[in-house]
Amino acid sequence: MPKIEPFERYADYYEQWFERNKNLFLSELKLLSSLLEDANKESSLEVGVGSGIFAHPLGIKIGVDPSMEMLKRALKRGIKVVRGVAEKLPFHAKVFQTVLMVTTICFVDDPILSFKEIERVLKTNGTLVVGFVDKESFLGKLYEAKKTHSKFYGPATFYSTEEIIRLVENHTNLKLVEVKQTLFGKENIFYPTEEGYGKGAFVGLKFKLP
Repeated sequence: MPKIEPFERYADYYEQWFERNKNLFLSELKLLSSLLEDANKESSLEVGVGSGIFAHPLGIKIGVDPSMEMLKRALKRGIKVVRGVAEKLPFHAKVFQTVLMVTTICFVDDPILSFKEIERVLKTNGTLVVGFVDKESFLGKLYEAKKTHSKFYGPATFYSTEEIIRLVENHTNLKLVEVKQTLFGKENIFYPTEEGYGKGAFVGLKFKLP
């Protein structure tokens, strides 16, 4: 069952978080932009588009999400929206050149099926970029410890970078080609993007479909 209740109830609070933590958001946005710089944006989808706060500045054209409250906001940002879940994407096979998934994997019911569905809708040589908070990082551990008091992360299942790589590569034909990280501290400042993982709380993984 989609974990949409927090996003239906607290859509305004969700938007306000990005306003209050603008530098952290911009740090994540820069990382994702660097992984998508050679991607085809004209044939692009964000799975778990939410309010479109990432899709819009990154040039993603279409977004899918189970939350109507979030989709209303994404639509206002100019994103073409479709209601649906990651495990059963409402699209034909091989229609997108680029798929983005940001802080969504922790909310899906079945991550393996979700990645299989993304593989299904990707064209040959397509790109998947996954952005997430690494559960092994300081921020991941903080979120895990405060899950019972969080408006959004109560139902979440956090993953490490290694776990997500295994979920993708062991169950699809997608292959990892690039890894980047950011958010190296708790201060609300603009952080640089670095290669690899293990230091930054926010990690971006780029996969290619042969």
